[in-house]
Amino acid sequence: MLVKIYGSAVFGIEATTITIEVNIDKGIGYHLVGLPDNAVRESSYRITAALQNNSYKVPGKKIIINMAPADVRKEGASYDLPIAIGILAASNQIESPNIENYIIMGELSLDGSLQPIKGALPIAIKAREEGFTHLIIPKENALEAAIVDKLEVLGVDSISEVIDHFNGVKSIEPTIVDTRAEFYKNLEFPEFDFADVKGQESIKRCMEIAAAGGHNIILIGPPGAGKTMLAKRLPSILPPMTLHEALETTKIHSVVGKIKSSGLMVQRPFRSPHHTISDVALVGGGQYPQPGEISLAHNGVLFLDELPEFKRSVLEVMRQPLEDREVTISRARFTITYPSSFMLVASMNPSPSGFFNDGNNALGSSQAEMQRYLGKISGPLLDRIDIHIEVTPVPFEKLSEERKGESSVEIRKRVTKAREIQSKRFKDFEHLHYNAQMQVKQIREYCKLSEESMALLKNAMDKLNLSARAYDRILKVSRTIADLDSEKDILPNHIAEAIQYRSLDREGWLG
Repeated sequence: MLVKIYGSAVFGIEATTITIEVNIDKGIGYHLVGLPDNAVRESSYRITAALQNNSYKVPGKKIIINMAPADVRKEGASYDLPIAIGILAASNQIESPNIENYIIMGELSLDGSLQPIKGALPIAIKAREEGFTHLIIPKENALEAAIVDKLEVLGVDSISEVIDHFNGVKSIEPTIVDTRAEFYKNLEFPEFDFADVKGQESIKRCMEIAAAGGHNIILIGPPGAGKTMLAKRLPSILPPMTLHEALETTKIHSVVGKIKSSGLMVQRPFRSPHHTISDVALVGGGQYPQPGEISLAHNGVLFLDELPEFKRSVLEVMRQPLEDREVTISRARFTITYPSSFMLVASMNPSPSGFFNDGNNALGSSQAEMQRYLGKISGPLLDRIDIHIEVTPVPFEKLSEERKGESSVEIRKRVTKAREIQSKRFKDFEHLHYNAQMQVKQIREYCKLSEESMALLKNAMDKLNLSARAYDRILKVSRTIADLDSEKDILPNHIAEAIQYRSLDREGWLG
C-alpha cells in the first residue's frame, strides 16, 4: 500500500515542503531514498524502538520510503515522526483520512516521546502558504508555530497522541495564539535602563543620536569606564519593533532553535559574541548552513567588545553585510541569503594597556604601541562606523549620586519621533528607512549646508586633519542631530556636534 505524508525542510530562513512516500509490499527490506543524510538514515532504529514501546510494530515486509524532491538534501532527525506515521498508515495500523492536509514533523526518542525541532515558524508559514490545514509538531514548538493564523497547530508530547488522533480515540487540541494581542501585550521595556547610568551625559547623548539615525558606533575608553554597560542599554532606546520586524526576527531565531518560551520575539535582539569567534560563526554557514551572529542580531544590536582583539579576517568578512544588510552564503550546490540589518556597537581600549600615552600611569603605552594596536582595525571597517566617541571614567561624585538619570522611556520617545521624520523623508525609497542608510546621492540631496555650516566643516577638517572618510559621516550624523531637533535644515551647531564624534579620524589616532 502506498501512502503520502508531508513534512518540511528549512533552507536559510525559508521552508520547502517535502513529500514522504511510503510503499509497503511483499518481500523483506527497508530502503530509504531521496538524498537523506546520516541522521535521517538512522531514523529506522529510533522508529522501530518507539513503535515497539508503544505496542505497534514495523511490518516485516519490503518498505520503500522516497523523500521528494529527490535533489533536495534532507537533514536532521525531525523526519522521524512523519516517516513513522507513514509506515503505520501504509500498514493499516492507523486510519489516515485527510492525512494529506497535514504537515508532520518531530524527532522521536526511543520511548516514543518527541524532542523539539528547529525552524517551526518558517515551516508553519510555508504550510499555510501551500494550503495545508493542520501542522503536527512537538508541544515545545507549538506556541512558536501558532503565531501563524489560519493553520491549526497541534502540539504533541509523544507519537501515541498522534496515533490516537488519527484513529479518532482522542483529538489533539489546537494551540491558539492571538499574534497581535501577544505582540502588544509583550511590548515591555528591557531590564537594562539608561536611568541606571550615573553621569556619562555626553555618551548618552551620543547613543541617542546613534539610535535615532541607525548609526554604527564605536566607544573608546579605558577599562571600567562603562562601555559595556552603555552598549547593553542601547536596545532599550531603539524604536519598538513593528509586527513585521518581530515575525522576521522570530523566524531567524526559530531556524537555530533559540525560541525558548512562547512564540513571538518583541524585544530587539542584543548579540555579544566573544572575540575568539570564527568567521563562519559570525556571518553564518557551515556544513549544514545556519545563520551567524550578524543575522541573529537582525533588527537589533551587534556588540563587539574589545574590537582589536577580534581576528582581522573575522572583521573583514563583516564589511559587506554592513553595507548590503544581508549576507549570502555560496556553496557548490546551493546559495542561501540571510538578512543582517543590525546596528554595530564596538568598544575598545585606546591602547594595549588601556591607558593612552599617560605619563602619570605606569601602565601607559607609547605612541608606537598605540598605533600598532589601533592598526589592527582596518580603514574600510572604520568607513562603515559613523560615530567614534571617547568614554572617560565616571568621577566618584557622580557615582555616589542618588538621583537617577533620564529613563530609556523618555529617550526612546525622541528617537522614535526622529525615526518618523526619516520614514517620511525616505518614503519613496524601498530599501532606505533611516539616515545611516543614505548613499552619496541622498547625502547630497538631504544634507545641504549653508555657507556658514560649510565654512565650519571645512575649517574643522583642515585644523583637525580629518580624513576624507569623515566628510560624509559628519553630514549623515548632523542630519540625524537636526532631526532630533525637528529642524528642516542642518545648522552650524549640528555640524559642530557631529564633528566631535570622529575621534579616530583625527591626527594622532589613526594614520
